[in-house]
Amino acid sequence: MTSVVVYKGELRTQATHIRSANQLITDAPVDNNGKGQAFSPTDLVATSLASCIFSIMGISAAKRDIPMEGAYAKVTKIMASNPRRIAKIVIEIDMPKNIDYTEDQEKFLRKVAQTCPVGRSLHPDLEQEISLNF
Repeated sequence: MTSVVVYKGELRTQATHIRSANQLITDAPVDNNGKGQAFSPTDLVATSLASCIFSIMGISAAKRDIPMEGAYAKVTKIMASNPRRIAKIVIEIDMPKNIDYTEDQEKFLRKVAQTCPVGRSLHPDLEQEISLNF
């Protein structure tokens, strides 16, 4: 088992990760009858794509001694209606500016960013726009 999710009422859930006991709260977004006081479930999908990309990049970069500490991602989720769903996730990754990446390192990291399991698990109709800025 990965987690336990409890419905707390008023469109809020509390999820507990079994292995670590870490918890997170979700709220429905304001545009879907919620309070928007926490990540929505669809926010977590978009955010988990960025986290997964960083995890895969970090694993691959460490094997080649390519530094990544300080990289950050700006995540934008675009919703569609009829049916309500995530239509597009835009992730703009800014790599640390104090590192002089070689052309080969940049090419390698761009390629690796496209291989995360979350991205490969999302429906092909969900557009993923991933960019890396060095």
